[in-house]
Amino acid sequence: MMNCSLNRIATLASAFAVCLTVLSEASAADPKVIAEQNRRIAVIESVAPAVVAVFAPGGAGGGSGVLISPEGYALSNFHVVAGVGSFMKCGLNDGVLYDAVIVGIDPTGDVALIKLLGRETFPYAPMGDSDKVQMGDWAYAMGNPFLLATDFQPTVTYGIVSGVHRYQYPAGTFLEYADCIQVDSSINPGNSGGPLFNYNGEVIGINGRGSFEKRGRVNVGAGYAISINQIKYFMDHLRSGRIVDHATLGATVFTSADGTVKVDQILEESEAFRRGLRSEDEIVEFAGRPIRNVNHFKNVLGIYPKGWRLPLVYRRDGEKHEILVRLRGLHRETELMPRRRPRQPPKKPGDKKPGDKKPDDDKKPQAPRPMQRPSRPKPKPPDKYKHLHVKKEGYANFYFNQLQQKRVLKAIKELGDFSKVADKWTIQGISAPDKPFTFTLAESGLGLEWNGGAFYQALDGSDFEDEPAGTGGLLIAMHHLKLMLTKNESAFTEFFYLGSEPLDANGQLVDVLVTRLTGVESWWYFNRKSGVFVGFDTQLQEDFDACQIRFDEFKTVQGRKFPGVIHVSLVDKPVASFQIRSIDVGSEKTASRK
Repeated sequence: MMNCSLNRIATLASAFAVCLTVLSEASAADPKVIAEQNRRIAVIESVAPAVVAVFAPGGAGGGSGVLISPEGYALSNFHVVAGVGSFMKCGLNDGVLYDAVIVGIDPTGDVALIKLLGRETFPYAPMGDSDKVQMGDWAYAMGNPFLLATDFQPTVTYGIVSGVHRYQYPAGTFLEYADCIQVDSSINPGNSGGPLFNYNGEVIGINGRGSFEKRGRVNVGAGYAISINQIKYFMDHLRSGRIVDHATLGATVFTSADGTVKVDQILEESEAFRRGLRSEDEIVEFAGRPIRNVNHFKNVLGIYPKGWRLPLVYRRDGEKHEILVRLRGLHRETELMPRRRPRQPPKKPGDKKPGDKKPDDDKKPQAPRPMQRPSRPKPKPPDKYKHLHVKKEGYANFYFNQLQQKRVLKAIKELGDFSKVADKWTIQGISAPDKPFTFTLAESGLGLEWNGGAFYQALDGSDFEDEPAGTGGLLIAMHHLKLMLTKNESAFTEFFYLGSEPLDANGQLVDVLVTRLTGVESWWYFNRKSGVFVGFDTQLQEDFDACQIRFDEFKTVQGRKFPGVIHVSLVDKPVASFQIRSIDVGSEKTASRK
């Protein structure tokens, strides 16, 4: 029996060895296996130079990131950079530790944009299309798990996409992962902020969350990446140097008994309400996506910035309605500001200082004091780079907003120098059908003769009116246009670069400047590719429908360019098109511009 068992074991071992040999020879001989392996290695080698190891000054923490442009712009997580300060250290696999500065942050979406410094050009990874990602796709996660990349060589894990369009609720913080990608590629502490690559080496997401075993920070095979398409929508907002916010419709939704998604409550001051949306209306489609449940709705809404205008389809009594809605901010501005430590009241003579003893303290038993780590001195920014960070409330780094302002304002400068023209402008022409008009824009007031009527708006501090009625405040809008052309940013109490958005939700991407003056807000639009000044919206007051102005056929007048046609709309419905025949901006002032 013993020999029989031994013979059987030997036979099984021999058969197993033969199987291994056959499998080994088969795999070694199969050129497809070799080619696939070589391809995988080549992809990893091509993207590894763009993977960033992020370290706090002094080495007190860090995470990961990925370079996305040759100028050195890189993406990471907000929760990675939140504790490292305005400047940080970033290592690349060339073995060099670079300085980096914060650019913009998205606390809700858990995204941060930083800029590496010290080279003219940096290696970078291409961004893919996360809407094309499917369950079962191969995915590479790269980064600095457990801060192991002390030599700046990134770690790579390989797995598949386990799920798409996942929604991760905020867990005691603002961080909300909407429409994210779930992967089984190992994502561990330190991987945060690092890239998730697809099979071709394109960035499809930024790794940020993982599900961990309860008693230890051990990955259990479920990681979550912020979709790169969401980040693309926010990219120019992040380049603005601001603390950016996500959007809300101004309404809550619920899943009804028949499985449809319906409006529960809605703010009456929201634009959605002004466009006709009401409680119990069914949400059919939002931003081009069908809405099948509450999570679908949250997924779509959660990937867009505050202020974007998007199409919404709702159903009431069996009839569909399509509207365009400008989205409200998810948070109050103060909620997104960094928390400041409360000021301590000034010390008074005789106040007890920390460590002072009372007369009988020595008689009392003393509890052992807990060990205290020596406090680290707050790191100072490198002298040669400290000018790259400008503090201003509401901004992660106002320096980068100033850069974007200068870039976009070139389109205004190229129209000519309006700074010294007369205070009174007269603009005349014809509006269809053959109705003459005359705008008079003066320092004391604004006038319009048109359509058989005369309209006037004083500039003496009195309340602004919707003049002519039903235009959203056309006269004030034209006044703001004159201020923008003549004085640029100096004419307004607030002036900043917002980011980009699709103009009128039609797909044409425009840069947006925002100005505020005496309660009136204007959004100025410039074609993202060409830089051409295409129009603006002026809102007389918050939660009031804006006067929408779009330009056509610029003409040269007295050596300066001015729109030949001004199209005016309200709630996306045409009000009038003013075809300009003559413009009198007077003679140039002799006094220099202040």
